[in-house]
Amino acid sequence: MINSMQLALIKKDLRAITANKRMFSVLLIVPLMFTVVVPTIFVLSTALAPMESTDLQGLLDLLPPIMNSGDIKMMILNLILNNIMPIFFLLIPIMASSVMAASSFVGEKEKRTLETLLYCPLTLKQIFSAKIFASFVLSMLVSLASFIVMIAVLEIELCIVLGKLIIPNISWLILMLLLSPALSLIAITLIVRGSAKAQSMEESQQRSVFLILPIILLVVGQFTGVMLVNAYMILGLGIVLAIVAYFAVRASFNRFNYETLLR
Repeated sequence: MINSMQLALIKKDLRAITANKRMFSVLLIVPLMFTVVVPTIFVLSTALAPMESTDLQGLLDLLPPIMNSGDIKMMILNLILNNIMPIFFLLIPIMASSVMAASSFVGEKEKRTLETLLYCPLTLKQIFSAKIFASFVLSMLVSLASFIVMIAVLEIELCIVLGKLIIPNISWLILMLLLSPALSLIAITLIVRGSAKAQSMEESQQRSVFLILPIILLVVGQFTGVMLVNAYMILGLGIVLAIVAYFAVRASFNRFNYETLLR
């Protein structure tokens, strides 16, 4: 349970992010690139390009027979929205959580408020959980807002360019309710632990690279037709990462101490 003092600490961290123009601009610009610019390029290039031959034919061949029929442009756009974009979208919660989590304790050190924070009537584990929860809330808010903007922009563009709409499938529901929160918690836990030891935000954020690389490899694998991520794979990955997130948070609580923080 989050008590009133932890809630005050969470609000303080959220206000600090919104007041920092550099961090806040990253939280706005990067999701806009992933949810507006990149999908728009996909839509326009697919809608306007000749379809006699397509670089995505390898991916189309991986589709179930029931989906591999009809208008080839709509097939490609449905493939991009419901199979490729969900994995690509996972970069947003990782990025959003890393921005705030990286500054959780490093920010306190840089502002020389760490000692004051440790003197507050909260245990170290309560402070740690408040830092994690603040980053998690921000990550989920950014992810939800990004998803809404992306779907709205895509549907408007599809309606204008092709006069049709594409309904997001169940993969997005699984991603938003299970996979994205689990991945965010793993990223936050790794980065907050690193933030306690790090001397700068850049050093603290380095751990997020280990989560970004597998996502990029999955995206590349899909574009090259090596594999096609579907709802079952997203569900399985979400369950595995949720279990990993649970044990990662518990392990971090057990290993977090004053010596680590003040080192």
